[in-house]
Parts: sequence; C-alpha cells; structure tokens
Amino acid sequence: MEDKWVIELIEQLAQFKEGEIGISRLAFSQADRQAREHIQGRMKDAGLDVRIDAAGNIIGRLAGKDPEAPAVATGSHLDTVPHGGKYDGVVGIAGGLLAIQRLQARGPLTHPVELVVFIAEEASRFGYSNLGSKAMNGTANIHAWSRAQDHSGITLKQAFLKQGLDLSAVTAAARKKEELKGFVELHIEQSRILEKTGSKIGIVEWVAASTRLKITVEGTAAHSGATPMDERQDALVSASMIVLAIQEISLEQSTYGTVGTVGAQIVHPGVMNAVPGMVEMWVDIRGVDHDSIIQTLQDIKDAISTIAEEQHTPVAMEVLSSEKPVLMDEHMVETIENVCRSRGVSYRLMNSGAGHDAMYMAHLTPTGMILIPCKNGLSHHPEESVATEDIMTGIDVLTEMLYRLAK
Repeated sequence: MEDKWVIELIEQLAQFKEGEIGISRLAFSQADRQAREHIQGRMKDAGLDVRIDAAGNIIGRLAGKDPEAPAVATGSHLDTVPHGGKYDGVVGIAGGLLAIQRLQARGPLTHPVELVVFIAEEASRFGYSNLGSKAMNGTANIHAWSRAQDHSGITLKQAFLKQGLDLSAVTAAARKKEELKGFVELHIEQSRILEKTGSKIGIVEWVAASTRLKITVEGTAAHSGATPMDERQDALVSASMIVLAIQEISLEQSTYGTVGTVGAQIVHPGVMNAVPGMVEMWVDIRGVDHDSIIQTLQDIKDAISTIAEEQHTPVAMEVLSSEKPVLMDEHMVETIENVCRSRGVSYRLMNSGAGHDAMYMAHLTPTGMILIPCKNGLSHHPEESVATEDIMTGIDVLTEMLYRLAK
C-alpha cells in the first residue's frame, strides 16, 4: 500500500502545472503556490507541526523526546524547469514524508525530524538557484537577488511579495548550526550511471559546482537586404562562434568531469529581415574539479576576446554566480553505505553533476545524499521516468538513515 500512496502523492503534485507539455511549475508561479499548499496540507494531515520561514521554505517537524536536541532533516524542492518531469525534487518530498510517517509508527525518537520543502531550487525563472537552502544556510545574496527579474519583467522582489514574503527579510531564515544534527536528501540521479551499472543506490561524495554566465554580444542592427555581407557586424554570427568555442573548450575539459552549456539566447531585434544587433546568452559551467572550472572560464574569456576583436563586435561577460564543488560529510557517506549493506541493496559511490539543495545544506550541517536511477538518465524533460521499485528502495534507505540519526 505504501507504494501506491507515494505514487498517488507524486501524481497529485503533477497536476499543479502550467501548459500541456511535461511539468512546468516555475518558482513563485500559481502552480508552484498550489503545489506548496497541497503538500502543506498533507504534512499537517501526517501530524507534523508546519511552519513557513522568512524565505518561504516549508518546514514540517515531528517532535522528538528531547525538545532541546538538534533536528534531523530531509527534503528537496517542488519547483521545476519549463517542461520538466514529475519526479525531480518531488521524490525527495513524497519520499521524505513517507519516511517520517514510518518513523512515527516506530515510536518517539530522541531527536526531532523535519521535512523541508525548499523554495526556488531551479534557476530557470530568475537566474538564481537554491534560494531556499542558501537563505537557510545564511548565504542569501539579497543585493544580487534584488536585481533579478524574469523574462516578463517581474522582479524577484515582486514574486516574493506575491507569496506574502519580503525579500529584504530572508536573512531571518538562516539557522544556527546547533539547530540541526544532519540533513539527507533523496533525489533522482538525472544521469545514466546507476542504470548502466545496475546499482540501485548512488551515494554522493561530491556535488558539482555551477558557474553561471551572461554573455552579451554587441553588433550593429541593419537591413538584411541592403547591407552587404562584408560590411556587417552581425552579433548572432559572433555569438554562434562563441557557442562553438564553449563546446570545444568544454570537450577538452570533460576528462575532468567539467561540462559547459549555452542554454538560452535572446536575439535583438529578433526579426528575419534585420541583421542581429545584439545577442544575450546564458551559460552554465559545472564540474567537481575546481581547477578545471577555473581553466574553462579562462579559456572562454580568451576565446571571447579573440572573437570580439576579429568580428568587430564587442562582447561583455558577466559572472552571475560562482560556486565551488561540495564534498558530502564522510560520516554520512559511510552511514548510508552501512544502511545499504545491511539491507542488501546494491550501491556505488559517485559524484552528482547536478546541483542540489544538499550542497548548500552541507555548509550548515553534516549532509548526505541518496540517488536513485531514472530511465535513460532523462531529467528536466517531459519523459522523465522512475520505477516505483526504485523509489521505494530509496525511501527504505532514507528511512533507516533518518532513524539511525534520530533514534
């Protein structure tokens, strides 16, 4: 019955979306708000004491025998990328809620146990990721966030206000280290390593850091018919050369696990009968080797400089965010290993190429991460799919992990 309960909850949350293709539930959208309200209700139904912090994180707490003891926490996120899947983040929420209900049935534990629904994990809407976990660990960048806006011109400050929140007050969400004993996140892998190796559980050692760039290429808008080819300063041509350069640079650094993606472009004026006068594009660099990331950035800067000079199109590069790879807590990794061994579950130690709230919680409290396979490694995609059996295996490991920490 538990498997049906979990899948039903995942399907219920999947109903809160915008559009027909996949799951589009951008941070602070109406669909996101509806999903958050639904999970709050389910958490209260489970007997948890539910509150919302200054950043909008939902925190459901199962009391422990010792009211002064630090809490053991689990959780993930509900927001998605445009046209994403139904499991990204949600598995950690639904699975975390079931795990806590199982712990309730075992009887009172010494430590409180919390389920955290982090707000705004994805950077898709405002260009900044993991707002909730950054606020919780005390690294909220209010100055930068205050300048953020989506493609419709809605500012992050306005989005917070619509949720009844004050962006300038999110620092109040920061927690003290002594409040938490540890944090464990259950998540889908978003790659094919587990599927290819036949392992049921991935135990994360390193979480890749992301460095996000905005590159602006300035050309000269002109009539597409009247302007000779040899007299053009075509911003899109230069931008295309930069895209190819980033591809080549990233391939060279891929031996160190570094990847580079140009994920979005806006062309101005954006009509077929005008030479592009400006191109804005956004770049995502990720990896677990900090030296490789630094080298990748330097190579991109050098390539941009060369292309700008040769094409007579000035190029500006802005670093929107820059993180360092995060190492999961050694004791947490070992404990997850022991849980898997005791249950006869196949596992492998691995790195996570995707960023997660766990990497920011790791700055606050000892943190571990449990990954489960997803079909063909597809994620951030409408066809994202996870076997029910794998979800339940992940929840089993999470439950035992929380029990060992909280008993």
